[in-house]
Amino acid sequence: QVQLVQSGGGLVQAGGSLTLSCAASGRTLGMAWFRHAPGRQRQFLAFTSRSGGNSYYADFLKGRFTISRDNSKNTVYLQMNSLEPEDTAVYYCAAEVSNNGGAYYNDRRYSYWGHGTQVTVSS
Repeated sequence: QVQLVQSGGGLVQAGGSLTLSCAASGRTLGMAWFRHAPGRQRQFLAFTSRSGGNSYYADFLKGRFTISRDNSKNTVYLQMNSLEPEDTAVYYCAAEVSNNGGAYYNDRRYSYWGHGTQVTVSS
């Protein structure tokens, strides 16, 4: 069992930045960030491989978000810049601990999830 503990998030004005953190209690392979806004389906945001050498992003982010990880701390980060009110959502980190296959943007690939953290962007 792996526990994912999220931190960061909160309220920010449009155009501002936030960094989310997700600390895992054990070793993980690929990790990802998703978000869920009211009335919308959960959206894939970003993925990083264990080494951090491969990262993928949702096209709609247009380079505003950056995923990174520090394996010495078992932690993955999501740096969010140029935030917009449309980014308001609950953000979740997710982790895989074995190679179950599946696309990196598919939430079914991940066995463990953080508790979610609210990000609210005011206009």
